[in-house]
Amino acid sequence: MTQPALSLHTALPTPFTSAVPYHKSWNILSKPGAMNIEKALEERKLVKVVSAVRETLKTASSAPVSIAVTGNSGNGMSSFINALRGIGHGEKDAAPTGVVRTTQIPIHYSFSHFPNVELWDLPGTGATTQSLETYLEEMQFSKYDLFIIIASEQFSMNLVKLAKVIQGQGKKFYIVWTKLDRDLSTHVVSKEQLLQNIQENIRVILQNEGMCEPIIFLVSSFDPSLHDFPELRKTLHRDVCEIRYHALLENLSDTCEKVINDKAITLQRQMGSESFQDTFGIQNADHLGKCLNVYHSLFGVDDESLQEVAQSMGKPMEEYKTIMKSQDLHTVLTGDWALSWMNCNTASYLYSVLSYIPILGNTSIHYLRGWNQRRLLDIVVEDTKTILKKILKDAIT
Repeated sequence: MTQPALSLHTALPTPFTSAVPYHKSWNILSKPGAMNIEKALEERKLVKVVSAVRETLKTASSAPVSIAVTGNSGNGMSSFINALRGIGHGEKDAAPTGVVRTTQIPIHYSFSHFPNVELWDLPGTGATTQSLETYLEEMQFSKYDLFIIIASEQFSMNLVKLAKVIQGQGKKFYIVWTKLDRDLSTHVVSKEQLLQNIQENIRVILQNEGMCEPIIFLVSSFDPSLHDFPELRKTLHRDVCEIRYHALLENLSDTCEKVINDKAITLQRQMGSESFQDTFGIQNADHLGKCLNVYHSLFGVDDESLQEVAQSMGKPMEEYKTIMKSQDLHTVLTGDWALSWMNCNTASYLYSVLSYIPILGNTSIHYLRGWNQRRLLDIVVEDTKTILKKILKDAIT
């Protein structure tokens, strides 16, 4: 049974703090783009990663975005779509509108203001006799990137359920209150009080259901230049860009992290062998300063490489250097108590004692030495991931 909505003329307080995360279902990173980034990382050339990311951005800027417009039947979804597109009801390609239910199946419309963005006019939740669960399945909610929930007169529990499903998918949604012109023509309180009451009541309903703070716009489809319509367009433009680039950033981060992890595993398997030490000129495995320089070079986060990246990004090298926990051996030992203890005087004394114990002593020393190197490698690996995330974010923004 549908629960009654709160009165529009009853103002209620409602604090919110949380935010809705973006979804992670996109895969807009092309195979050639991923291969270029993998190759750059394998070659220890972070500056080439920057170039590959910039090339990928050209594709991401026009990646398709699908926006679904949904709500209860009779709330003016089709009229809103026409207003948002800047098209009159009688014009060619306008969404059909009328007193009776006019949208029976999902219909998509182009959006001249936003290239490669499709607006999907979904049938209202009361357009058929199916349950809300069936409606969600038939409308294939998972395929849309952003939702606009249309409401007027009251914010019903059906709309609350729609919002909860969308939030559960990790996707952003707006609540657009249409027919504001009618509300203003019949209101018995001041205009400012009416607008506040509408927003507060929607927030209270969603807060009572444990929802995140909604983004609410109050509009009239008869005049897209008034009320919140201009702000809606501006917000939509920003969020379309964020959806595209956020998805790209996640794809790039996943690709980079996989390459780095694979490389770290390979090095850990080789670590301690004579061939490993000979190849990289590590004459003394206990010389952690030398090991640190080698690891920096292997992952392309040495000073020379960072300087190249900084120049390419137009930033000072210190901006990347200062976020590293492995800037130098002193920084490492200061920030990692376990590694610091393993290299203090007490540990050196323990090594000297163990060296006098046949077999067991040598095995223990070999294990402790290997632990030192693995721990140092782990710190450099995490630094590499941190620097790459910053590089990716800087390149996108």
